[in-house]
Amino acid sequence: MKYRYLAPGRNFFPSIAVISNMKPTAAITHKSISAAVLRVSLQPPRHSGKLVHILFGFGIFSIFLISLVDSSIVPLPLPGITDIMIIVMAAHHQNWLLLILLATAGSALGGYSCYQVGKRGGMAFIEKRTPPRIFKLVTEWVERHAILAVALPAILPPPMPLTVFVLAAGALKMPRNKFLVTFTISRAVRHAIAAWLGIQYGRHILQLWNHFSARWANTILVIIWTTVTISVVIGLWNLYKTSRTLAASSSSQPAEQPTAVSVP
Repeated sequence: MKYRYLAPGRNFFPSIAVISNMKPTAAITHKSISAAVLRVSLQPPRHSGKLVHILFGFGIFSIFLISLVDSSIVPLPLPGITDIMIIVMAAHHQNWLLLILLATAGSALGGYSCYQVGKRGGMAFIEKRTPPRIFKLVTEWVERHAILAVALPAILPPPMPLTVFVLAAGALKMPRNKFLVTFTISRAVRHAIAAWLGIQYGRHILQLWNHFSARWANTILVIIWTTVTISVVIGLWNLYKTSRTLAASSSSQPAEQPTAVSVP
């Protein structure tokens, strides 16, 4: 078989006429090579940075840790970081179902730990950390509309506050099973929406991500993980000091018994 070379500047892929004049084996080989080149050209570019490989290799499991901290009492420096990670990972064709399950499981554990803190600390714990106007509004909502008071903050994105409502649900003795079911379903809905956004607008998100991370990917990841680690340490230390203070105050005077929440 004689090979035919295309002139420079012409289409790389063989035309139908060229393939039809080839022997069957050669035509199949050219088709396979052309299809392989086309698949490679459509794939998102791979990043050379080691930290970026860690993010997208281990990242689908690190979403569990980030969502756990994001739903707990520990403040994170970037609100909505769990949603951002889900959107970017879903756009990179990660397993969207596994993303939703891991993020929801982490959110449920983090929310339950926050609920337990509110239950042990009581209303005094929330009142010290909340402005009076917001404290009154939150407690009224949890007392009158317990399920909505947990579901709406768990679904809506920032700047909607979440922690104070979860703490109030624990302090006002919202039934544990009601809280867990409401909170888990609400977070699953939110994570599913984030994954849908990543799948639906993946091409545009990848273009923006690749353009933005071409120069700053490693720096961004170092800043994010360093800040998250520092925030977790500070939050746990503050939680430890608060628990010591509450234990000392409860031993010196009787603890206030809050009214139980009536859940419809």
